[in-house]
Amino acid sequence: MPRVPLEITRRDLLKSGLAAGAAGLVGTNGLRGAPAMAAGPDEDAWYRQGEIRTTYNVCDMCPWHCGVVVHSVDGVVHKIDGNPHDPKSRGMLCPRGQAGVSFLYDPDRLRAPMVRTGERGEGRFQEVEWDFALDLIAQKLNQIKERSGQESVAIFGHTAGDSWWAEHFAQAWGTPNAAKPSSSLCISPREEASLLTFGTPVGGHEPLDWAELECLTLIGSHIGEDSRNTVMQDFAGLHGRGGTIIVVDPRFSSAATKADHWLPIKPGTDTALLLAWIHVLITEELYDAAYLDRWATGFDQLAEHVRDMTPEWAAEITDLPAEAIRDTARAMAEHAPRAVIMPGRHVTWYGNDTQRMRAVFIVNALLGAYGRHGGMYFNQAPYIQDVPHPPYAVAGSAGGCAAEPGDDDELGELPTGPTGKARADGARETFLQGPTAMQELIDPMITGDPYRIEALICYGVNLLHSVPDPERTKEALRNLELFVAIDVLPQEHIAWADIVLPESTYLERYDELFTMAHRTPYIHLREPAIEPLYDTKPGWWMAKELGERVGLENFFRWDDLEEYLTTRLRSVGSDLDDLRDRRGVIVQEGRPFLEDFEGSSPFATPSGKIELYAQSLANAGLDPLPVYEPVEDPPEGYFRLLYGRHPVHTFAKTQNTPVLSEAFSENELWLNDEVAVELGVADGERVMLENQDGATSGPIKVKATPRIRHDAVFMAHGFGSDAPELTRAHGRGASDTKLQTRYALDPICGGAGLRVNFVRITLEA
Repeated sequence: MPRVPLEITRRDLLKSGLAAGAAGLVGTNGLRGAPAMAAGPDEDAWYRQGEIRTTYNVCDMCPWHCGVVVHSVDGVVHKIDGNPHDPKSRGMLCPRGQAGVSFLYDPDRLRAPMVRTGERGEGRFQEVEWDFALDLIAQKLNQIKERSGQESVAIFGHTAGDSWWAEHFAQAWGTPNAAKPSSSLCISPREEASLLTFGTPVGGHEPLDWAELECLTLIGSHIGEDSRNTVMQDFAGLHGRGGTIIVVDPRFSSAATKADHWLPIKPGTDTALLLAWIHVLITEELYDAAYLDRWATGFDQLAEHVRDMTPEWAAEITDLPAEAIRDTARAMAEHAPRAVIMPGRHVTWYGNDTQRMRAVFIVNALLGAYGRHGGMYFNQAPYIQDVPHPPYAVAGSAGGCAAEPGDDDELGELPTGPTGKARADGARETFLQGPTAMQELIDPMITGDPYRIEALICYGVNLLHSVPDPERTKEALRNLELFVAIDVLPQEHIAWADIVLPESTYLERYDELFTMAHRTPYIHLREPAIEPLYDTKPGWWMAKELGERVGLENFFRWDDLEEYLTTRLRSVGSDLDDLRDRRGVIVQEGRPFLEDFEGSSPFATPSGKIELYAQSLANAGLDPLPVYEPVEDPPEGYFRLLYGRHPVHTFAKTQNTPVLSEAFSENELWLNDEVAVELGVADGERVMLENQDGATSGPIKVKATPRIRHDAVFMAHGFGSDAPELTRAHGRGASDTKLQTRYALDPICGGAGLRVNFVRITLEA
């Protein structure tokens, strides 16, 4: 029988002591305390006391999701190692992966469900029981659905468990307004460009055949700074065997220090460089003619398109010497097809990003690299069946870009999202600006146009350090009828929630199976190493319990996640015990190269070939071939704000993790050393930053260096938190997000280009 939601009244709130001013009122800062830890390193050391328990997991300290082996004794986790059987980690971990134990035992963790008792933004809460919190959410959601429709609820998701919320729960509930920052603020231009060109997405693991690769080109990819474990291993291998490395970056990044060619390009002009490379490859007949004749269409249109886009033309735009442009194009061609421009992950830059990524893939196609040894292989997802459930109320996924080929046939009549339109025409002739573009879902919360989004469930998204213009986001949160925040830590947005649900860390929970698209597709287990600390719960449990309360019990036809996982594993002749015996990993065979397709086409485009000329874009009134579009230059006295990662931190997630905070506690502002002298700013001096719209952040220490252009500054993302409950992250450094009050919307995929903001430097008051 469906569970009937508890009717909660103001009297119930008063009885429970939840009204503002009630006795026992606490803020999130009052919910701390260190967990019981193992004995010290003397005669009572943990390794002399108990049996070591080994469990298998997938690291959640960054989106790369390396397989790990977890060692615990008497309910305390002590050590995390890379899983040598995992195709990604290969037995190794980065600093963040090693810090998983420190993240687990962070004393600032959220500890119990809480209901807001003060004004939004004050961070005043009262702890409550789980049943009370979930019944209250269910009551509010059903009221909103009855009054305004299910699409008035938005769901944001990030980290590994977001499939339960931004996908499964959202589609079962019936809202098209589900979004992930990993799409609209990160990879959507890359995925859409790959779909347009090759008919398949890139996927989570960038499919470079590193073992045979000879020439690597990086455009804004910061290997060694973003600390993707496998990529760092492979990059080190390429460099160690003398491979050719080309780095295009306004900054002399860590990767650039290993490069044979560093091109310090003017920010925003990358597409001009790519078009000039295409010009050189075609006019000097350096392309793979036989490969293109067999596997591509649109070459003649492309050749005519770039006829006048010479290196001299691009040199005027990019601030790069024409000969450097020619030399690097020739270097790539010399090693083709074992030469690749790596797609990169964070590619939402200037609002014309899908076209730039189309140009990247076209260069790779001219080199004959896709589906060739030493080039790019075909990612393939492993075979495994889903647990049966009724048809979703709304189809699709939280992506932020157009659907994949064939998906539209399944859509039927969909609710219309406020920033896009439902598609049921059976062809990819128009493009969604994404009912799932996260930044575009903020305005309907404020304006109600075209309809009001009244409720938001935010799972694992550090909202005020992800979505551009956080003051706009705060205005939206003030207008919501219901804001539910699910997280491990009291991040800045937690203070704005009506109800806070504390999640167990990845070391304390089962989760959905990790089905990794890869050269060798594989399935990896996440299982708990210890019982959840405090009164925390896994995200899947919350989704199931809330789903049953709002009438979605048929979408959760299993008692617990062990039953769910076993049901899925039976479809591949396995179960949980078998998967543990396999050390947490089932590896399947893929079809990585063209010869593995036995003459059939691996390209799922309308033509069955690589489409250099995108007819679907032309039909939609968009440019079918990449076009360079100038971006605005910094105003006088301002610098373009560039941002990226630091090797020991992930987004704004790990700055409070004790061992990582100790390693790198605050970010720095890279400023050209000659400019620093002109401004009278010393290396190490703290300054404030103000953007073109008057938004400020800081103070931040200056790193005066010749390793960055005169017209730009750079900082690591994720710092400058205003959450006092984060005792190590609060007030450390500056926030790039708070300085991003503008973004440029990509007309093809809906991605938000954030590198259109400028800052000026003022001395700290």
